[in-house]
Amino acid sequence: MKMERILVLFVVGMMMNGWRAQAQNSGARRIHTLVSVECQYSYDWQTVGLLHRYRKAHQPGPITRLLSCAEEERKSYMGMHLAPRLEVPSISRHPKTGDWYSTINKQAGIVHWLKHSKDAENVDWLVILDATTIIRIPIVPRELGAEKGKSVAGYYRYLVGCDNILDKFHTKHPELCDKVGGLLAMHIDDLRALAPLWLAKTEEVREDRAHWDTNYTGDIYGTAWICEMYGYSFGASKVKKMEADLNKRRALFLSIECINTLNEGLLIRHAAHGFPKPKWSKYMSFLRSKTFAELTRPKLLAPRNRRIMEVKGRSEVDGEPAKSYPKIHTIFSTECSTYYDWQTVGLVHSFHLSGQPGNITRLLSCTEEDLKQYKGLNIAPTHYFPSMSRHPVTGDWYPAIHKPAGVVHWLDHAKIDAEYIVILESDMIMRGPITPWEFNAAPGRPVATPYEYLIGCDNELAKIHTNNPDACNKVGGVIIMHISDLRRLASLWLRKTEELRADTAHWSRNITGDVYESGWISEMYGYSFGAAELNLRHVIRNELLIYPGYVPVPGVEYRIFHYGLEFRVADWSFDKARWRHVDLVNKCWAKFPDPPDPSILDQSDEGAFQRDLLSIECAIKLNEALHVYHESKNCSNLTSLSSPNPKTPVSTSLHAPNRGTPDPSSLQPPNRETSSEITTSRKLGKFDDASRHYSNPGNESQELLLPSVNNQILTSMKIWIIMLWAVAVFGFVALMSVTLSSRKGQKRRGKSFKIKGKNHAIGFVGHEWS
Repeated sequence: MKMERILVLFVVGMMMNGWRAQAQNSGARRIHTLVSVECQYSYDWQTVGLLHRYRKAHQPGPITRLLSCAEEERKSYMGMHLAPRLEVPSISRHPKTGDWYSTINKQAGIVHWLKHSKDAENVDWLVILDATTIIRIPIVPRELGAEKGKSVAGYYRYLVGCDNILDKFHTKHPELCDKVGGLLAMHIDDLRALAPLWLAKTEEVREDRAHWDTNYTGDIYGTAWICEMYGYSFGASKVKKMEADLNKRRALFLSIECINTLNEGLLIRHAAHGFPKPKWSKYMSFLRSKTFAELTRPKLLAPRNRRIMEVKGRSEVDGEPAKSYPKIHTIFSTECSTYYDWQTVGLVHSFHLSGQPGNITRLLSCTEEDLKQYKGLNIAPTHYFPSMSRHPVTGDWYPAIHKPAGVVHWLDHAKIDAEYIVILESDMIMRGPITPWEFNAAPGRPVATPYEYLIGCDNELAKIHTNNPDACNKVGGVIIMHISDLRRLASLWLRKTEELRADTAHWSRNITGDVYESGWISEMYGYSFGAAELNLRHVIRNELLIYPGYVPVPGVEYRIFHYGLEFRVADWSFDKARWRHVDLVNKCWAKFPDPPDPSILDQSDEGAFQRDLLSIECAIKLNEALHVYHESKNCSNLTSLSSPNPKTPVSTSLHAPNRGTPDPSSLQPPNRETSSEITTSRKLGKFDDASRHYSNPGNESQELLLPSVNNQILTSMKIWIIMLWAVAVFGFVALMSVTLSSRKGQKRRGKSFKIKGKNHAIGFVGHEWS
């Protein structure tokens, strides 16, 4: 089947209620890709090609192959492990009518997946593809213009039945029938409403043999083979947007690219199973060249170059000249410690699930000595820069300076082709894409979240440290900024931070808002004052970020969890500072205590209920990220990724150690095991007594408590071990002395050895044999 490479929007009228709708309102944006196949060789090589490009294109979210097999086929089928799968019942031979139509397994498989897969309960967006498709760039429904009730599909011009009497027979709304299929991207609630109708309409069209002729359906074979497509179109609503502007030469290269992608996927698959690599050829060299890559470079779909198709009359509105979305790069800063490592794993995992465009880079601050011992270099794409925690000039101890220092170093040393930079904190979880076009960022107009406690923007502090105090915005957290603005700001951000650290006379709470009066939030003021100096006026967006534990605003789709503050659900709580000294990344299957099940929550207070749902979601995402990371490292029953010990039991869930939290004003340089970051909760002065324990309701039999890391305990253990060894050695020597003394003076035949009295306590000496 030939598919036009243009995208259109259609509307689905039915929506679901209940908890899933509530989760959507709170901003969940998880993507899952589905592809329907059968137990046949043709589908196997198609699967290899599709899965290869799925990985290479960095399509967000998991992919599942809906595998339909008859019992006899399944016995001899060898392709079970080609891709993640869900086996679905085959109805190629319809159980009621006896009709043979294997394509019906697509919509039947989707109905089965919705009913029986756990993944269907943890997803917001579905991307449904045919096995005969190749993914060239990530398919992110929201970026294509999809919304709940508005889905995206490929345009199938040959479905002429939408324009004649066929649609009048099979739908009450023939004016809304759209010629779409191939690629479908829609919200889970819309799919739940549509899937049963899609299946029913397919069966209905299959039974309508009187209208199988080509002039009715567009099916050149006259066999109603495309019934499932009509089943979809008759169940959907209206077309709104599409884009069509293909160049014939480009089309030729795209055709070559398609076949090359299939071959590349097969070669990689064969290489993984020990087959020899193919011989070099000029053609293979050309396909891997920059010339070919440029000729086949994907063109992103932009709102300006979509043609609008109205419901009635299909009237088209000419769009403006095509313009691609700008490139985006996401960065965050960390240090060389296991504390930052589990945060990194959580953020990077959520980044890949969120549909965020572009790449992500960790700005890693380490001393040379720490770097030699550091085990987490490979947990994320990383740009390393020297630590400035101890300022090389002033000697000031201030680890938070690594954020502006890292940005400066990255801009100076990395090759960056992105137009916009998204700056995040390590203790964040992404829930959806953060793009400049959605939040209206522009050169000279960055976007950020509000930090209202930066009261220094309103008093003498701003007047002292910036020439433009009126432009000071109380912002931070999430920042979207044009690369040209960041290049101007970065050095100023760092310099202003250094100024504020030196201005100890203005560290008081009534001036800075810092409850500890320690200058700890100097970096935040450094950013705001530097931006004011350049007259960068921020677009302040509250809906970008929420702290778990806060009551959400109804209807707001928050894109970021910032778990810098302690949050609670019933008797369960989470405070990231408690996990400062626990290695959750290098210990197989380590995780945080599971949060309560949402079903036990009190729903009488809607605000509190939504708050608790978000808190649970954040905790689940962190544990999910750790599990996926451990899985990728082939964890089995080993407790350590670096130095495995099979005899040690697996820790499935850890309790946070009971640790006191130091006052930032009295902090000293940390040792190797100590991260130097102070949590956001301390920046805000909103944390509870750090000595409280966590509780983990349920599954207590599966938990192992992690002992408190206490220097006195460790010292005592070392003393006991030394004493035990000393007693053992002394006992052995004493035993040998008694034995040797009893034999003293006895004569041996030939030349014998003598035990010198003064040396009898240390063993044998002066051996001499004839």
